[in-house]
Amino acid sequence: MLQTKVKLIIWFFCLLLLSGCSFFTVEPNIPYSKTVTLPLYKLEQWSLEGRLSITGRNDSWTANVDWQHSLNKEQIKLSGPLGQGATLIQLSKGVVTIDRGDGKVQTSNQPKAFINKQLGLFVPVQSLRYWVIGLPEPTMDFVETATGFKQAGWLIEYKQMQAVKTITMPYKLNVTNEQVKLKLIVDQWLLP
Repeated sequence: MLQTKVKLIIWFFCLLLLSGCSFFTVEPNIPYSKTVTLPLYKLEQWSLEGRLSITGRNDSWTANVDWQHSLNKEQIKLSGPLGQGATLIQLSKGVVTIDRGDGKVQTSNQPKAFINKQLGLFVPVQSLRYWVIGLPEPTMDFVETATGFKQAGWLIEYKQMQAVKTITMPYKLNVTNEQVKLKLIVDQWLLP
């Protein structure tokens, strides 16, 4: 008698699981659309967690990235597996600070040149602030493409988008020029 009840309960859960499969729908791939992302110019605060790889002619590296953006400040934490080798880049009011956790914090009022020297590759950090959320930098001309746009000698391609709350945000992004290829996968967006 007990054995029969156990079998019935197991069958019930199996049927429940099988019928539950029809409730989960796979969301179709959301294409990039500049029109959909235009309201993001007004977004004053956001953060993302993801994975980043940068490949240059002579060097390449990968890192986990935790990027926090507010109206006047960018804070980007790059780290290896399990947080090893963490580097914190802060950009605020034209001043950049890099802290590698070794007690030697470095600061410069020439962000582009300083960051590029530290990384050994040219990475347009100030433009990336817009590109990672799906927008061209508003102070420069751009040309739309089927999957993104070209701006300042860079091709920005949104390989896959994702729905975050009611907003469409990038999931997979490639930023390339003749010398550098940057890939970003955003695992989590935090929006207000």
